[in-house]
Amino acid sequence: MDNNRILISRMKFIGDIVLTTPIIQALREKYPNAFIAYLGEREAVTLLNNNPYLDEIIPYDFRVPSVIEQVRVISLIRKKRFDIFIDLFSNPRTAIIALMSGAKIRIGKNVHGRGRFYTHQISDDGKSKTAVEFHYQYLKPLNVEPKYWQTKIFLLENEKKEAKNLLSSYKLNTLRPIIGINPSATWPSKLWPVQRFADLANRLERDFNFQVVFIRDPDKKEIYNTLKNLINPSIKILDVLPLRSLSAVISNFNLFVSNDSGPMHISVAVGTKTVGIFGPGQEEIWFPYRPPYYPEGQSHIALRKDVLCHPCHLNICNRPASEYMRCMNLLEVDEVLQHILKRI
Repeated sequence: MDNNRILISRMKFIGDIVLTTPIIQALREKYPNAFIAYLGEREAVTLLNNNPYLDEIIPYDFRVPSVIEQVRVISLIRKKRFDIFIDLFSNPRTAIIALMSGAKIRIGKNVHGRGRFYTHQISDDGKSKTAVEFHYQYLKPLNVEPKYWQTKIFLLENEKKEAKNLLSSYKLNTLRPIIGINPSATWPSKLWPVQRFADLANRLERDFNFQVVFIRDPDKKEIYNTLKNLINPSIKILDVLPLRSLSAVISNFNLFVSNDSGPMHISVAVGTKTVGIFGPGQEEIWFPYRPPYYPEGQSHIALRKDVLCHPCHLNICNRPASEYMRCMNLLEVDEVLQHILKRI
């Protein structure tokens, strides 16, 4: 099996793809001579560029009509003659790609009867797992033992240098502490109030003389339109950046505060101390950045308030007005500030 051609696929979502990096390393160690490739959304998989454990990255373009892109990718994969297809997504699209790939070994989860598309089905044993532990289940048929747990994005020196130059263009001094903030998230239910992010940033700058900078999400213009009217004029809001440039910028921060989102996972993977703000999601699954997998000292922490409706996994809160977004609204600026000051 060491000479086999292996294709891993986690098709979408920035954080989810970053959370697969430990199993890539484990798979490479088990099969050092295998050809290992990765299939995923075109922009998100750029985070895997320069990963020394991968031989090839195959981008999937969701801007192209579904059937056309699916046919293109299946044709490409078949030409590459993969022996093993590891489908970490297991949705209808990827199940079909796996089936049509020509791979003799196809590993995926049995969701809504799609198990028949795979030669090896991953079942849920009912035990709570971190996202990384969940991914390791897909390697059991290949006799890969769980060994690596820390996520990694591999940045080039020129990327780091360009990031420093970019920050300098915003009048930020990388020799002084910089705190980065991400006030955005894909789900509305994961958004800590913009006013509190603004209050936090203003206090960090005014009371502790930290440099504070917000990263920008192009899909959440309303957040930044509100934010710019609430923050001190000296606090910066960066322009929208490609993911690798964003990763390099975040690597220059001394600490990063973020809602539960892709940039939160990027921050940990580039080695920046991270404070994650959680609401409807389960931090025990989606924030696996604690001992025993990460060193003592708590460089990273997930903050969440206990409410009866947690975890709801809803993208929009459905609670009555008196309880609306309670999981996020209960978290005060003072508490977040306290955890920042412990880590910087």
